[in-house]
Amino acid sequence: MTSRLKMALDAGAITLPEGRIAVFRPGAGEAWLPEGAEVVTGYFPDHTAWTARGYAVEREPSGDYAGAIVFVPRAKALARDLLAQAMALGGPVLVDGAKTDGAESLWKAARKQGEVSAAFSKSHGKVFAVTGGDFSEWRLPAVSRAAEGWKTAPGVFSAEGPDPGSVLLADALPAQMKGRVADLGAGWGFLSAAVLEREGVEAVELIEAEWAALEAARANLSDPRAEFTWGDAMVPLAEKVDHIVMNPPFHPSRTADPAMGASFIEAAAASLKPSGRLWMVSNRHLPYEAALAASFGEVAEIGGDTRFKLFAASRPARQGRR
Repeated sequence: MTSRLKMALDAGAITLPEGRIAVFRPGAGEAWLPEGAEVVTGYFPDHTAWTARGYAVEREPSGDYAGAIVFVPRAKALARDLLAQAMALGGPVLVDGAKTDGAESLWKAARKQGEVSAAFSKSHGKVFAVTGGDFSEWRLPAVSRAAEGWKTAPGVFSAEGPDPGSVLLADALPAQMKGRVADLGAGWGFLSAAVLEREGVEAVELIEAEWAALEAARANLSDPRAEFTWGDAMVPLAEKVDHIVMNPPFHPSRTADPAMGASFIEAAAASLKPSGRLWMVSNRHLPYEAALAASFGEVAEIGGDTRFKLFAASRPARQGRR
């Protein structure tokens, strides 16, 4: 994959100072980062991927930097927050993003806020430099209040309040859920909070890839049975559990990708005891029935509405039960 950022640098459209560079939220698929780059990301799969490629990786910037690079995320508020964080480091900031992720609107907004270069347009995206200005008003709190008193974080899934699909699943969970439970892709903890209200629950492990979401979950759940794991929910758990609940993501980009949900289903089957059960919600248009049938001996649609469907699955195939 060609690096849009490197093309802009090679063309002389932007310049980057020598020295230590903080690089905010580069996806694992980015083809190139400059020498001296230090990756700053709270997304576990990217953190792991860049570490494996030999880069220094941190969840937060620390120390002195000569400049910074921001890769534009899909969430508008988070993109502004990252740019404000980068500008606070003191050096010039290069911004790289796809038009579909809001790079053009961010460029226009930044021009009203400070000193911004012309945009280098290539590969359906833009690269530009921010060299001055006060962006402090774009900063967001690490944890913020959402609907119904919940605490969430900027840029995370359902940051404004409980997702309607998760609400449906929470209401459909059985009154008793004996044993250990895992919440795959737990977000800021709404489903886990519902699980902790059920009888017989010994522990709930929240597995979440976004550090900010997991920190919000810690703020939402004070129950000592809640365990918080920053990790990849598409990787099977080391300790098998009795129940799994999940509302799997399906939007790694602007295009829906049901393969992500299918990977969650496979991981769930591999993480359950032979007697374990999966409780899952998905958008109604997503074709998860085949993935569920491939991973579980018994699958039932247990409810839903015009937007969502609820599933219960048992006899995980990876346990040799089929």
